Amino acid sequence: MKIVYVIASLATSGGTERIISEKANYLANVFGYDVSIICYDQRNDSNNFYPVSKKVKQYNLGLLSYSIYKYSFYKRLWKKISLRIRLKRLLSLTVQEINPDILIGVSHFRADFVCSVNSNAKIIIESHIPRAFIESNKVSNYIVYLYKKLYDMNYYRYIEKRADTIVTLTEGDHKKWIKAKRIQTIPNFSNMQIHQLCDCSKKRVITIGRLCKEKGFDRLLDIWKTVISKHPDWQLDIYGEGEMKEELEHIIKSDNIANVALRGITNTIGKELSNSSICVSTSYYEGFSLVLLEAIKYGVPSVSFDCPYGPRTIIEDGKCGYLVEDGNIHLFVKKLCTLMENEQLRIQFSRASIKRSKYFDKDNIMSQWKNLFEEK
Repeated sequence: MKIVYVIASLATSGGTERIISEKANYLANVFGYDVSIICYDQRNDSNNFYPVSKKVKQYNLGLLSYSIYKYSFYKRLWKKISLRIRLKRLLSLTVQEINPDILIGVSHFRADFVCSVNSNAKIIIESHIPRAFIESNKVSNYIVYLYKKLYDMNYYRYIEKRADTIVTLTEGDHKKWIKAKRIQTIPNFSNMQIHQLCDCSKKRVITIGRLCKEKGFDRLLDIWKTVISKHPDWQLDIYGEGEMKEELEHIIKSDNIANVALRGITNTIGKELSNSSICVSTSYYEGFSLVLLEAIKYGVPSVSFDCPYGPRTIIEDGKCGYLVEDGNIHLFVKKLCTLMENEQLRIQFSRASIKRSKYFDKDNIMSQWKNLFEEK
């Protein structure tokens, strides 16, 4: 069986890039499928951030669609139109050359192009970003708002008509694709090898993610200002890089927030998790949250806002962590302090976290994908 994934790039360090690399490797190495990945925004001289098996073929189209934003508005518009035409042509030619049985579009970006490819392949669209969040993005101009609303409605309706299956990561997102031919929920897994479990004794809180607006690190710093005044012997470490780095550094410095550090990217995140006692997530939305999944695998109790939709899929509230009403800073501080003050509770949550992580076993999740691919 030939399977093709279409994704922007594998040269970046995001959770989507990691899970696609791991799934492609598993499908090729374990199930023996003929797997290819088409990266439309990646050049041939760019290295993948995560390892990809030699059995997986990779096609880099090198269109670099993000480069259009360096131009003025009218030139950018022309470049965007030209880019779309080139992408549609190159994607169609590459898919026709491979002639797959399964064609998979990753996330909603360019999903319409994947659905429009002239191919006999079964089309699957993986929804990695909650549809509700994308549709709720507000704009101040009413005319622009109406245009976006109509555009989104037509865009998603086209995908629902053309895709054979929409695969969501959570039940919450599942409910948004009401007009799709078929919807199936298959959560992510983590391929992380566990070398040492968390013992909950370290006075250290950890969080991991791209330093961007949707991850909510600004409200995490707001929370930490209050927490550290009560527990000055604890440390908060933030791992990740992104466009908000300078802004977060400014907040830390100007507000004089103690015991917090931006640690950048690390290749030993498992070690950092095992040397922490609590993982926090303050995202405004999560497609799934590999960070929370990896935390429970290491037995690290978590505190997270109950944002759409990922955290609720992973954390059992009051058993392996706390789900906090989204945006309720005061309650988040209270729950985090409760865990910081009670090592026995952290140990109890840690044991429950490890048990919970078995549900997201890699072999179990990949068997669900195999069943989807091979059903008649």
